[in-house]
Amino acid sequence: MRIVIFGLSLSSSWGNGHATTYRALVNGLHRRGHKIVFFEKNQEWYESNRDLPAPDFCDLKLFEDWRSILPTVRRELRNADVAVVGSYFADGIEAVHEVLDSNIPLKTFYDIDTPITVSKLREGTAGYLQATQVPGFDLYFSFTGGPLLKKLQVEFGAVRPVPLYCSFEEERYYPRKCYRRYQNDLSYMGTYAADRQEKVDDLLLTPAKASPEFRFLLAGPQYPRKLGFPGNIRHIKHLSPRWHPHFYSSSRFTLNLTRRAMVSCGFSPSVRLFEAAACGCPIISDYWQGLDSFLQVGREILVAESSDDILGYLTESNAVQLRLMTERARERVLAEHSSRHRAEQFENYLAGAKSPKKALSLDATLPSNSSVTENMAELIT
Repeated sequence: MRIVIFGLSLSSSWGNGHATTYRALVNGLHRRGHKIVFFEKNQEWYESNRDLPAPDFCDLKLFEDWRSILPTVRRELRNADVAVVGSYFADGIEAVHEVLDSNIPLKTFYDIDTPITVSKLREGTAGYLQATQVPGFDLYFSFTGGPLLKKLQVEFGAVRPVPLYCSFEEERYYPRKCYRRYQNDLSYMGTYAADRQEKVDDLLLTPAKASPEFRFLLAGPQYPRKLGFPGNIRHIKHLSPRWHPHFYSSSRFTLNLTRRAMVSCGFSPSVRLFEAAACGCPIISDYWQGLDSFLQVGREILVAESSDDILGYLTESNAVQLRLMTERARERVLAEHSSRHRAEQFENYLAGAKSPKKALSLDATLPSNSSVTENMAELIT
C-alpha cells in the first residue's frame, strides 16, 4: 500500500512524544513492504533539534507553507491507498479537508492526544480538527483506549474509533550494558508539563532530597530553572532517542508519570512505558485506570503514590524478584507492543474498515483496583 501521513513531527523528538510514536509505526509498516510519504511542517524548534533528518524508511517531505506544498499533497493523495492525518499537525484542518475531499480509498485520523482533543472539540478550540470533520473518517485511531472511544462515537460521530497505542522499535530497544554516563538509582524521562510537575516533585525531587546517597537522572526539556534541583539529580535537557536504550539500561529503576488528562481518561500508555520495559528496566509508575491491561501491577510493573513508596523500592527491593519482573515485562511488550505488532494491527484495522459487516466492539474491561496491590509483597524483602 501507499500511505500518506500528515504528522506533527517525525524528524525531531524534541519536546514531543509524536516523533518516536510515528517512527516505530512507520518503520514497522515499511518493513512489511508499504510505501509511506510523511508530511511535516518545518518549525524552528524542531529544525534546530532534528535527530532524524533523513529517515530511510519513508519519504519525509518537510515544507514551509501549506499553500506551496498543496500541489504535492494532492498528487500524493491521488496515488495513495490510505491517508492519515495526525493530531497537532500544523495545518490539520486544511489537511483533513483535502483528505476528505479526495477519492482516496481509506481516510483516517491518528489522535496521539485523544483526551486533549476531545476537550478541545467540546470547546471548539482544536486548531487541527473540527468536530464536523470527525464523521468523515473511515477510522479514528486513538492512542487512548477504554471508555473514551465510545465518547468519540456518541458525541462526535466517529464511525470506527479504535485504539492504536504507541509502540517501540524492537531492533533498537533491548537491554544494553550499564553506561557510567547514565548510571543512576532512579531516572525519569519526560518534557516539563505543569499538570505533571506535582508528581515529579513528589516521586523524584522529594526522594532525592531525602536520600543524598542515591543518584537520580532527569531527562527532558523546558524545566524552569527556579525548580532548583538538589545536587544528586543530574538534568539532561534533551536526550536523543539513540541514547534512550542506554539511559534505561543504566537505571536501577525508572519512573513513568502521566499527565492529568490522560489519568482522568485512563488507558493512555506512554511510549516510555514500552521502551523501558523492552530495555529490561524496572518501572515505577503512577496508577491510572487500564494500567493492568498493559503491564500487570506487582508482576510486571510497580506502582507508587508517594515518596515513601519510592524510598521503599530503592532501599528494600529484592534483586532476584525485580529481575523476574523485568523479564516478564519485556516478554509482554515484545509480544504486544512492538512496532511489528502495531503495524500488523494497523493493517488489520484497515482490512476491517473495508468490511462493513464486521462488527466493532467498544466494550472495555476495566481493571479492578484490588489488582494494584496484588503480588506486590514478593518484590519487597
